[in-house]
Amino acid sequence: MQRRRFGRTGHMSTIVIFGAFAVGQLPQKEADATMELLMEHGVNHIDVAPSYHDAELRLGPWLEKYRDHFFLGCKTQLRGCKEARVELHRSLERLRVDRFDLYQLHAVTTMEELEQCFAPGGSLEAILEARDEGLTTYVGITSHGLEAPAVQLEALKRFDFDSLLFPLNFKLWSDPAYRQDATSLLQLAAERDVGTMVIKSLAKGPWGDREPRYHCWYEPFDDAEDIERVLHFALSQPVTGAISAGDARLLPMILDAAERFQPMDDAEQQALLARADDFEPLFTW
Repeated sequence: MQRRRFGRTGHMSTIVIFGAFAVGQLPQKEADATMELLMEHGVNHIDVAPSYHDAELRLGPWLEKYRDHFFLGCKTQLRGCKEARVELHRSLERLRVDRFDLYQLHAVTTMEELEQCFAPGGSLEAILEARDEGLTTYVGITSHGLEAPAVQLEALKRFDFDSLLFPLNFKLWSDPAYRQDATSLLQLAAERDVGTMVIKSLAKGPWGDREPRYHCWYEPFDDAEDIERVLHFALSQPVTGAISAGDARLLPMILDAAERFQPMDDAEQQALLARADDFEPLFTW
């Protein structure tokens, strides 16, 4: 699998980054099989959060043995310094590690939430304290929803984050307003040498009234050709890598598609964008 430099961290991350939500609802035996698969394909970057059910507990036995195999990113969705500090230490214990490579403000979806993180006594203080104590090397921010690129542009004005994580797929890219903000964000990230991860690249749309067939809160593409097409679209943008979908059953197809990656030319991208109106938006303004 191809690797790309994760911004100023210098880490050469695989173009698929493992989204550990996929093992959060699995028994340990199935989680172990998932980790074996990842290691067979050489995946070397993990993204996890305490809100991902039991994902930290499932990863713990593997990170205890193979910590040096992975760039490990964790995060907090809490907004206060004290509570975020407690959660950070709890994650270290559950993951059986003594440090993170990256710790992130998680799901900062609106400007109001950004204010909470940056306020005196906010969660950013806890992460900076952890960095000073050697508990994390790098500091990042993740955002969801249509405001994500705009929120992160503002965040970069206030603090020199080492990494960004936000949604990007062909449906979102077809939205002129979202694409403009996302393009500006990626340009600024390149100028500042900030690592960039994208989520929801494999999202087909909302479940609506249908019973979910996967652990993802959205309906994912689950056909090998579709997965290859939409994943290659996301990876054809100037990003470090794409986070894998939140269901381990999709991983074999995702990993195979990643290993066949070749950048899409403009005609191929335009052909996919022309289909965007056939799909429901995952987020609405």
